Amino acid sequence: MSLATIYSRAAVGIDAPLVTVEVHIANGLPGLSIVGLPEAAVKESKDRVRGALQTAQFEFPAKRITINLAPADLPKEGARFDLAIAMGILAATGQVPMTELKKYEFIGELALSGEIRPVKGVLPSAMQTQKADRALVIAPQNLNEAQRVAGVIIFAPTHLLTLCQHLRGDQRLAHHEAEDNRNYSPSYSADLQDVRGQAKARRALEIAAAGRHSLLFYGPPGTGKTMLASRLVSILPPMNDKQALETAAIYSVSGKNLDDEQWRLRPFRNPHHTASAVALVGGGSMPRPGEISLAHNGVLFLDELPEFDRNVLEVLREPLETGSIHISRAARYAIFPAQFQLIAAMNPCPCGYLGDKSERCRCTSEQVQRYRNKLSGPLLDRIDMHLEVAPIDKTELRLQSKTPKAESSLHVRQRVLAAYQTQQNRGCANAFLPVNALEKYCVLSAKDNDLLETAMERLRLSARAYHRILKLARTCADLAHKDNIETDHLLEALSYRNLDRGVA
Repeated sequence: MSLATIYSRAAVGIDAPLVTVEVHIANGLPGLSIVGLPEAAVKESKDRVRGALQTAQFEFPAKRITINLAPADLPKEGARFDLAIAMGILAATGQVPMTELKKYEFIGELALSGEIRPVKGVLPSAMQTQKADRALVIAPQNLNEAQRVAGVIIFAPTHLLTLCQHLRGDQRLAHHEAEDNRNYSPSYSADLQDVRGQAKARRALEIAAAGRHSLLFYGPPGTGKTMLASRLVSILPPMNDKQALETAAIYSVSGKNLDDEQWRLRPFRNPHHTASAVALVGGGSMPRPGEISLAHNGVLFLDELPEFDRNVLEVLREPLETGSIHISRAARYAIFPAQFQLIAAMNPCPCGYLGDKSERCRCTSEQVQRYRNKLSGPLLDRIDMHLEVAPIDKTELRLQSKTPKAESSLHVRQRVLAAYQTQQNRGCANAFLPVNALEKYCVLSAKDNDLLETAMERLRLSARAYHRILKLARTCADLAHKDNIETDHLLEALSYRNLDRGVA
């Protein structure tokens, strides 16, 4: 009788809990059983492991083999435990030294030829392996992803034979460590300089970027709403290492591995208006991240906002407040981060031409109000800024226009960075300031308090809108390098609540 213990990692949301693979070999009728809540793909690993060991000319014991995946109450899925199970059988039969295995964690699928294949969700496993002070053994195709975690030692053998030679000391594998990204500078293909005119909308975009505020553009077709929204990421502050790893971990468990250039860029997600609620927030029998989690630390752009199903839009209300999404199923529970910046665009009326100089719109005020009522009050209340984007003059569209070019994203980002750094010194971006912090950082004069109270009464604003206006005014003051909120900052913040005024 012999027993071997191997370490591996499961995938639960964006977490990677430790799984201890215990392999017990005893006399009896030949057979192999796996216990510990294995899914179908895990149960099938016994056939893959047997084929891989026999093809690689290892001895597969004709005895009773029991494999326990502990903890027993944690569901196990996928083929990620193949490599750990194979190493456990080899250690239990004395074909590799058992003392060496305590230093490693094994994650990978096995081919029948003994080749080690990649799996999803390696990045969260690498983060936890580094904390456990063990080395990680993975497939070569997962190496680039795992190297983003500083301090973890990685081995990436191509074949089971190569790994066993390393563990025996016959031929050591070269280990890999994290790449140095300290001098990385993000570069976006879209630039704010491409936008002609729209000074007010550009200013709103700068405020939204500086304070991480949500923003809704509305206006006739072709006024630049989508163009403006797609350039928001180019003026956002770059992600720090922690934020980049969080975002990359979400993509890792989704099977959407980011390349070397993409993983440090803030994500920009643009789902179609036919997307379902599950596609937007995540879900499934085995919970997977949705668009709001894939936009974590980045931008979620919803074009043609009223065309989304109302039930789909309503699921955004809680994540906008909490910055996370809790997915509960009958046998599964997962929490995914979802601290995204919402940018939306919509037409002002059913035909789209309300406010256009051509006067093509024939929509009545009742039709316009019915169209806008597709957006519920609670959702609209959670959007910090509502701004009309009017058509620009035709002369500004000329390619050889004498009008000087607008500022580039680089210049705007410098101002955004200065304001953002001021907010980080307080603890977080203004959009995420807790209510108790408003008393300290968003103090108004008596005159401005009266002004805000009057605006609340006339526009019938909620307490939530009151707090969001204060946060927005704080961002305007930060961009102006002012310690206190002044009247001009408050008036500018109030000017971005256009849809609270109703339909004229």
